[in-house]
Order: sequence, then structure tokens, then C-alpha cells
Amino acid sequence: MSATTPTAARRFFERRYREVGTAARGAQEKKYLKSDLRFYGATVPEILRVANDFAREHRDLSRADLRKIVDELWSTDVYELRSAGIALLSRYVTLLEERDLPWLIRFVRRSKTWAHVDWLAAAVIGGVVGESRTALRRLPVWGRDQNFWVRRTALLAQLRPLSHEAGDFALFARLAVPMLGEREFFIRKAIGWVLREVSKRRPKLVFEFLREHREEVSGLTLSEGAKYLTPAQRRALRLPAKSAR
Repeated sequence: MSATTPTAARRFFERRYREVGTAARGAQEKKYLKSDLRFYGATVPEILRVANDFAREHRDLSRADLRKIVDELWSTDVYELRSAGIALLSRYVTLLEERDLPWLIRFVRRSKTWAHVDWLAAAVIGGVVGESRTALRRLPVWGRDQNFWVRRTALLAQLRPLSHEAGDFALFARLAVPMLGEREFFIRKAIGWVLREVSKRRPKLVFEFLREHREEVSGLTLSEGAKYLTPAQRRALRLPAKSAR
């Protein structure tokens, strides 16, 4: 059987992760992530190493094969196998197309854990969206979704470019403002996370955003977003001049 078939690929990852995993680590990770998935107990470096080994052996994997393999890995209830699927999507992200976004969002809906959602959002979905104006128009739709993991994905899809003086900050702001009053921790944290990363290179953008919405923004978002602002900017936001880092 070819190693590129979905079943063979799943068996490859099952064998490798069982070899390196431990029951104790699996129980610890399950508790930490508060997940109902099963865990083999492989570490993140081991998950990535095995995925990289697979990718080196299948450099010519097609988009169709990639989709079938990832679907197979996600048909299981095993954390490491689903993680392997995301690792492969990250490794082969250039094979993916804008028409794959609805398929990718379905994984977000099924994730129920930040560990998978954030990886999918920043490394995979963000890579597919890129600077495509048509793809970026999907973000406001996701930002209004009833599923808060999908809303979090809308916020984090531009995390990487925004962190490197690129991306559409005005679009991020339009997405974030309606969510400022949300009580959901993962939404408040995501807004603060993006603001914090942007502030490292473009502090004025973040300061102006936080100053404009000072009365609406949650304490969590404010403390995260203002973490690297200057003492003067922090005082203007009625925060201690020095952040507790």
C-alpha cells in the first residue's frame, strides 16, 4: 500500500507517536488542555519531527492527497493525529487555495481547544488568506460567527503579517471593536495578543486604538495590548508606567 494513501499515512503517524508517547504525559496534556480527545503523550517537538519526516518522504504530495490525508487524521479522536494534520497543512500550505478556506474552517469548528485553533488560524488559514482581498473579505463574516473559536480565528488570521509591519490593521480593528465587550476569555485574549505583537514595531497604532476604546476594552485585553507601550503611553491610558512582565 502506498504511504501516501490516507490509511497508510494514519498508520505511519499512529506508530510513530505511540513509540514516543507516554501515558503519564498524555494524561497531563489531557488535563492541561481540558480536552475530551485521546492522547498518546507525544511532545510538541516530537509531533513536529514526525510530521517533518513524513513530509521529507513525500515532497511531491498533491493538494488532493493532502486533503484526503488530513481528513483521515481528523476522522480520529486522537490529539496527536489531529496535530499531525495541522502540521502537514502548515508544511504544505503553498498547495492550499482560497477555495480550501471553508474546509479549513470546519476544522476550527471541530477543534474545541486553543492549541489547535491558534495553529490553524495563524499558520494555515493566515497563510492561505495572505493579502488576497477576496480572502480577507471572509474575515468579517467569521468575526460575526456564533462559534467563538471561529471569531478568534478571524482575529488571529493576520497575526503573522501584523507582527511584521504588514497586514491590514484597519481591518483587524473593525473586527475587534464589536468584540471588545465580549466576556469570552479567548476573544479578549486574542485581541490583546494581536495588539501586543503589533505594538513591538508599531506602538503608535496600538496606543491610538487603546486610547480610542479605553472605556470599552477589558482589563485583560488592555494589559496584554499595552504591555510593550512606552511609559508615557501607558500613563496616558491610566496604567502604571512600567508593565509587570
